Amino acid sequence: MNIRNRTPLHRQPVFRVLQMQLLVTLITAIVCASVFGIVAGYSGLIGGLIAFTANLYFALKAFRYFGARSAGAIVRSLWSGEMGKQILTAVLFALVFVGVKPLEPVALFAGYLLVLGIGASALLLMKKNLRH
Repeated sequence: MNIRNRTPLHRQPVFRVLQMQLLVTLITAIVCASVFGIVAGYSGLIGGLIAFTANLYFALKAFRYFGARSAGAIVRSLWSGEMGKQILTAVLFALVFVGVKPLEPVALFAGYLLVLGIGASALLLMKKNLRH
């Protein structure tokens, strides 16, 4: 028996990570725009939004179930969430490279990688939530 997680996303620990990813996306866009120009600014913003959108999809998909009785459903939802995240990332990058002109690839990948770094340090961000 699969137990559906009815907790809204904004009440789950992953929400703090998503908030930090959006904040880093905006900061990256502002810094790139002020230092390197407007093209670098929106390129950094797009890169961050690609990572954020893919991670949001993963969070919505992966945290659908909870409890020991739902172990199989949890594994399936994590796997499908990760595969969907990878496909979504590839599609979004392809759309950006085809549709956005002019584009600053260095800023695009910098925004993407900075937001991925927030996801990689998620345990540090969530550690504070576990103490309360």
